[in-house]
Amino acid sequence: MKTDYHQILQLVNNLDLSNYAKSRNFINGSVSMLSPYISRGLLSTKIIVDHLSSKYSSLTKFEKFIQELAWRDYWQIVWKYKNINNDIKRKQLDVRQFGIPTSILNASTGIEAVDKSVNSLYETGYVHNHARMYISSIICNIAKCHWKIPAQWFYYHLLDGDWGSNALSWQWVSGTNSSKKYYANQSNINLFCHTNQKNTFLDIDYDQLTKIDTPVVLKEVEQPILETTSINFKQFDLDFEKPLLIYNYYNVDPKWKCDLDANRVFLIEPGILIDYPIGEKAMNFTIELAKNISGINFYFGSFNNLVKDFTVDNIYYKEHPLNSHYRGNMDHRDWIFQDENYYSSFFKFWNSNKQILGF
Repeated sequence: MKTDYHQILQLVNNLDLSNYAKSRNFINGSVSMLSPYISRGLLSTKIIVDHLSSKYSSLTKFEKFIQELAWRDYWQIVWKYKNINNDIKRKQLDVRQFGIPTSILNASTGIEAVDKSVNSLYETGYVHNHARMYISSIICNIAKCHWKIPAQWFYYHLLDGDWGSNALSWQWVSGTNSSKKYYANQSNINLFCHTNQKNTFLDIDYDQLTKIDTPVVLKEVEQPILETTSINFKQFDLDFEKPLLIYNYYNVDPKWKCDLDANRVFLIEPGILIDYPIGEKAMNFTIELAKNISGINFYFGSFNNLVKDFTVDNIYYKEHPLNSHYRGNMDHRDWIFQDENYYSSFFKFWNSNKQILGF
C-alpha cells in the first residue's frame, strides 16, 4: 500500500469506477483500494464524493460506489450512539464457542478461496470484502463461534481496520445486527472467487447449510494472540506558546489545520490498545501515513500523561468514539451528509439523505 500523500491523492484522481457496480463482488473485481486511507482518516468519504462531484456533472452512475462509502459513515454514526462491543440488536443465536477455529487461523480449512484470503490478511493486511463475509460466516454460523473475538482478530491485522465498520459487519453476518444470519455455499464462493471446488463442507444447498453440524475441521478452537508491543519514539519538545493538535490511529489527515502554526503529536495510548489491539503491520502502516504531517511528533502514552508532560492547554482534536476522554477543542469529522442522527437501518439513513446528491 502506498503511504505517500501525493501518490494517494493520485489514486483518487485516477479512480476508474466504470465497472465497479458490476464487478465489485468478484475477488478480482474493480474496487477503489481506498479503504485503508479512509479508515486512518487520511481521506474522508466527503473528499472522495466532492472529487467526483467536481469531475462529473452527474453522480448517478457512481451511486453504488457512493452508497458503499455511505455505509462507512453510517457505521461510524451508529458507533456514536450504541455500544457496538455487545450484540447490538439481538443476541447471537446458537453460540457454542468463543474463539476462532484453528483451521481458520492456520489457513487450512480446505476452502481454497478462504485459505488464500486468510494468508492475504497476514501477508498484506487486506482482504476483499466478499471474502471477509465468507470467513466471518464460516466462523460465526458454521463453527458457531461468537463474533467478538474473530472481529478483534480481523481488526488487529487489517490495514483498513475500523472498529465501527468491522464490528458491525461481523454482527451483520452473525445476525445480531441484521434480520438473519449470512451464509455462503461453495457454489457462491466458486462464482465470485473463480474457483471450481467440489465436495467441501460448503458444497451443499442453502437449506442444508443453515442446519449443518459443525464440520470436524472447524471444531478445534483457540484464542488468537493479539498484542501490541510498546513503541519507543525519540523524545521531543513542544512550544508551549503554540496550540497542540492531536492525531491518532483514526486521524492522520495532513490537511487538517495545516495552515495553523501549532505543535503536532500523533498519540498512541496503551490503554486503548488493551481493548483494541493493533498488529505491527497495521501500526507501522499508520505511522508511515502520519509522517505526511509536517512537523509530526510521536508519543506512546495516555492523553493525560501527554498533557501532564508538556503542560499544554490549547488542544485540538477530531471527534471519535475512542477519544471521548480527550479534553480541548473538538472538531467534527467530515461526512458525505451532515445528518448525524441515529437511524435503525442503513437504508433509512440513505433514503433520508441521498437526494442531496441527486439520487
